[in-house]
Amino acid sequence: MLRRKTTEILAGLLVLMVAFGFLAYALAHSGQNSVGAGYTLFARFDNIAGLNVGAPVRLAGVQVGRVEQETVDPKTYLANVRMTIRKGVLLPRDSSVTVSSESLLGGEYLAIDPGADAAMLEPGQTITITQGAVSLETLLGKFIFSATNMVSALGKSASGKSEPATKSGGAPAGTK
Repeated sequence: MLRRKTTEILAGLLVLMVAFGFLAYALAHSGQNSVGAGYTLFARFDNIAGLNVGAPVRLAGVQVGRVEQETVDPKTYLANVRMTIRKGVLLPRDSSVTVSSESLLGGEYLAIDPGADAAMLEPGQTITITQGAVSLETLLGKFIFSATNMVSALGKSASGKSEPATKSGGAPAGTK
């Protein structure tokens, strides 16, 4: 009886140790891919809807950094984004950055498109070529508005056709 209880206690402790190991691993790798030591860059956007602190910064689909801070400039009303880029990833000065969406359901990230300039961005500099977030609702609204205008214009042109020419007796030409 004592041997059975000891075996059950040891098995329980082993299960708890494995569970804590999984928990520690999950916390250490919880989607916040560590950039490690890196350098800071800035960018200004007119709209960063859905972009959050901690969002990935990707170059060619590979995460090379993350968003560290978001603020609004009280003078220009632009969104200022501070990001950390992994050490060893050098970006040309004419690189551009876009707020992109992982899917229709969200999950925004910053996508960097490297330029061709020989000079590289230095730590603390600002990426000047930016494209803010594109709202799916805005795009759908523009599409519906355009489609409505097109249908309206087609309806007007269809009803505005000239009547067929008539003979002197008032009957349409070509009839007896």
